[in-house]
Order: sequence, then structure tokens, then C-alpha cells
Amino acid sequence: MQSLQDYFLIATPKMPDPRFQEQVVYLCAHSEEGAMGVVINRPIPELTFKDILKSAELDIPDGDLPHVYAGGPVEMDHAFFLYSSEYEVQNYLKVSGSVHLSREPRILDDISKGKGPLHYLFLLGYAGWAPGQLENELSSDGWLSLPSELDVLFYAPPEAKWKLAAKKFGIDISVYADVAGTA
Repeated sequence: MQSLQDYFLIATPKMPDPRFQEQVVYLCAHSEEGAMGVVINRPIPELTFKDILKSAELDIPDGDLPHVYAGGPVEMDHAFFLYSSEYEVQNYLKVSGSVHLSREPRILDDISKGKGPLHYLFLLGYAGWAPGQLENELSSDGWLSLPSELDVLFYAPPEAKWKLAAKKFGIDISVYADVAGTA
């Protein structure tokens, strides 16, 4: 089995689960034991990062603050940071050489002090798959798996990520269902 860790799962127009329509999932772990990832293009409009900092009684740094994302339908009450690896924290999952995932509270404090990671996403919840479940979903054309791109992950606006993630590889995802098939 080829691991899809550090890949994007891009929902195709054939995605049967409405929770994932037009979504991009960044896979943080994938093995025979299952898979775990976070949705990177579904901001939560009624919750801001400023709200998160205020509720933690932390300072609000100058400049633009990121969106708060719905990382997936599992454990929406748990916060995750997906961040660039130049920043170091004790507890993290190394997703790739340039991207880490953590639930370490210190990251929030460091961001409030202007000492956090250069690039990060703040997510509530995650997407998870039992052993073999993701592979079954991939075989039904609901997902397109492509290598991740840092510019899509950290720099693209959320509303552009779904099309841009596929377009990087020459694919117009909005018409993917019309051209995809099995031989």
C-alpha cells in the first residue's frame, strides 16, 4: 500500500458525502491502520482567530489573523495547528519535511506573542478513516489524490483551494466527473 501522507484529497463532483463536497483534505497520516487528515478550505464564518485568542485571554498580535477552519467532522471541540516546520514545539506529528501537525497549546501562546510559526492553519476537528475505508472511497471516484502544494496549503484563499489544488496538475476539478472513469 502506498501511503498518501502529505497528499491532498480533493473531493470530485462524484463525492457522495455532502460534508466533503468541494473540500480539500490534507492527509497527515495514512497507513494500514487508517488515515487522518484535516479539511483546509472550510472556514467557520461565525468564529474568528481573534475570538480564540480572546477566549484564551491572550494578546491579539498585529496584522491579519488566519481563518478558523472546520478541519473535519470528528472531534470538532479539539483544536489542531497545521504549521511550517521552521517552528519547533515538543509534541507534534511530522507530516513532511516542511509541515507539522500539533495540538500543543503553547503554539497559541507563541502566536499571541509574535513568536509562532511563519505559516499555519488553525483547525477544529479532523477527518478520519478506519483501515481500508479511504482506499474504498478512492476506488469509487469520490476523491482525487494529488501531492500537496505548500502555496495551496498556506497561501491560497480558502474559496480558491478546491480548484487550485487540482489545477496545479492540469485538472479542471469542476468537470472531472465528465472525463473520469475506469478502463
